[in-house]
Amino acid sequence: QLQLVESGGGLVQAGGSLRLSCAASGRTLNVYTLGWFRQAPGKEREFVACINWNGANTSYADSVKGRFTVSRDHAKNTMYLQTNSLKPEDTAVYYCAKSRLYGTTCYRAIGEYDTWGKGTLVTVSS
Repeated sequence: QLQLVESGGGLVQAGGSLRLSCAASGRTLNVYTLGWFRQAPGKEREFVACINWNGANTSYADSVKGRFTVSRDHAKNTMYLQTNSLKPEDTAVYYCAKSRLYGTTCYRAIGEYDTWGKGTLVTVSS
């Protein structure tokens, strides 16, 4: 059974960087679109970034565009999110997810994903 495990979160000062990872076990992710979402305390889960199966198609939320970069490594069955110039408003639990359908395109809607990790906490201090 497919499992997704996020890692790389932590406490960082504003302006700092973190590299989040999403590692899969039990099944290859190579044919699926993968997404990053986040949920801040008291707020709904929101889209952050996505990448299609071969990395040719990516999409970002306006709030992170130019600061975050999503990538994937098929050999390691892993997706990454490089987060730079972090702001206090980036504080949230970050989740990775696998698309329901084969990943020819990038999906921004939560409903397009059917498998989720348990999340990794990113805290940005001012």
